Amino acid sequence: MTDNELDRCMRKFYTNVYTVALCRCKNTSDADDIAQDVFLDLYTYRGSFTGDEHIKAWLLRCAVNKSIDLVRSHWYKFSLPLEAADYKIQGDIADSSNSELLKTIMKLNRKIVEVLYLHYIEEYSIPETAEILAISEAAVRARLSRGRKQLKKLLGSERN
Repeated sequence: MTDNELDRCMRKFYTNVYTVALCRCKNTSDADDIAQDVFLDLYTYRGSFTGDEHIKAWLLRCAVNKSIDLVRSHWYKFSLPLEAADYKIQGDIADSSNSELLKTIMKLNRKIVEVLYLHYIEEYSIPETAEILAISEAAVRARLSRGRKQLKKLLGSERN
């Protein structure tokens, strides 16, 4: 991959990769580190892609894998983030029209957040979401259902 292609992919997909990482690790610094690692992997990747959607799916899958590895690590389990668990969504995400919804979604369970983000915000279908997260379509449907119920309950309590 050339420097120009990497630059184009970073401009086009950085926010998507960052947000997927943020959904899992719920820490802006860790999400930024993961996003940088993912794009470094893209730069050194020797395979080929069939188009931008293939690149995007590959990047999101890498972000999910790296986020899972981080969250499972011994260091992560026994450390407290700088934000002291009060994470803040920054940058392009805070400027987007989905920022309020995303902030509310981030209060839910990590597994549910990933599915809701990929399905509703990134607009991936259930089979595509299942493939990116390496889970079954039934698991995606179940998490979507649970997420909608929890989100409805959460949004209802915030209105009151």
